[in-house]
Amino acid sequence: MARPPRVLIIVQNLPVPLDRRVWLECQALTAAGYRVSVICPRGPEDSSRELLDGVAIYRYRPAPEARGVLGFVVEFVYSWLRTAALSLVVRRERGFDVIQACNPPDTYWLLALLWRVAGVRFVFDHHDLNPELFRSRFGEPRSAAARLQYRGLLWLERRTFRTADRVISTNESYRRVALERGGVPRAHTEVVRSGPDTSRMRPIVVPPAERHVLAYLGIMGPQDDVHVVLEVMDELVHRRGRTDVRAVLMGFGDTLEVLRARCTAMGLDEVATFTGRVGPREIGEQLSAASLGLGPDRKTPLNDVSTMNKTMEYMAYAVPAVSFDLVESQYSAGDTGVFVRSGDVGALADAVEALLDDPERRVALSLAARRRVEDELDWRPQRARYVGVYDGLFARRSPVPEPAPPAASDAWGRPYVDLGTPGALEAFVRSRGPRG
Repeated sequence: MARPPRVLIIVQNLPVPLDRRVWLECQALTAAGYRVSVICPRGPEDSSRELLDGVAIYRYRPAPEARGVLGFVVEFVYSWLRTAALSLVVRRERGFDVIQACNPPDTYWLLALLWRVAGVRFVFDHHDLNPELFRSRFGEPRSAAARLQYRGLLWLERRTFRTADRVISTNESYRRVALERGGVPRAHTEVVRSGPDTSRMRPIVVPPAERHVLAYLGIMGPQDDVHVVLEVMDELVHRRGRTDVRAVLMGFGDTLEVLRARCTAMGLDEVATFTGRVGPREIGEQLSAASLGLGPDRKTPLNDVSTMNKTMEYMAYAVPAVSFDLVESQYSAGDTGVFVRSGDVGALADAVEALLDDPERRVALSLAARRRVEDELDWRPQRARYVGVYDGLFARRSPVPEPAPPAASDAWGRPYVDLGTPGALEAFVRSRGPRG
């Protein structure tokens, strides 16, 4: 029997399986008959080695938290060296024919180039625009030092594009960068959106909340503008006197502790909860109870063209998103979301309040959001495109897995809302939030 094709996936900014997109990719390749290994940083409760659902995960101790330019350089060099060392281990124990690197950062093209002498090919899974991230965090580069850093990021990006045998983009905006700035042939690119697996990411039955829950789910970095959620809560609770709302902020990042301190200083500790790092179990519980999902990201060179996973994750739980008017967020939500001018916190609070006070519209948007994410954004068609990239590299045709029958409960035994029974989802959505 022929040996199955072997893929090594490298990711630096999140552990696996916490990184939902990367884990879906791993599962897609495994189901298609590929042998998959992953190198990633270790999370707080992770083991160094694990075989999970057929995927071999090799983890290293993460670098110290980066502070300033030198800190990021240290982080990137440390992570690169740990990854390179583990790639030797993976090669000896399991082997690999292709390396897939998921950015940030744009540094693993060099590792791919070193392995190319052994016949290993390189797939670049383009998750972030690092030059745009620089401009979003630090403004336009005007000083000599800033221009040098910015040009360095562009150079690393170009080297990544030019080394890659194939480029996978998360949306058409990113693909345009690959084509125009990276010079990648169109035939070597594919758009694979980060759609949720709606067969698993769906509402579970939870007790009705005593107050409306406003949810935030995502990374908490300087470019994510999570402080806007606190400003909206301050407006609703302290200025407009609402007693029927609370916020749940799920995630972690560089600004988490700053946000917690700011929450206390604003007198919001009684109505805003920070969960820290969460997994599928907590996400399912919190989003099933949520009335609305918030997208506080302001329009920046990065945010405007980036697909926000949280928008689609809200939709999977029949939670309408209220966000600033980012191009790709509007594409994801379509007419199931509510958008206001970027940076206008008062308008964002107005939009939230209007939906809270209009249950019929809120229910209609909730149901439409779930329909859209099932019909147009689900991971299943994206999975076929993703596996197709590898099938093209290996000149093979992978079997199409049969869809699993719908489950009655999630992995923790909690019953799903019965989406097959007419009216069940609507009744559940109506039960969210305070009565009367």
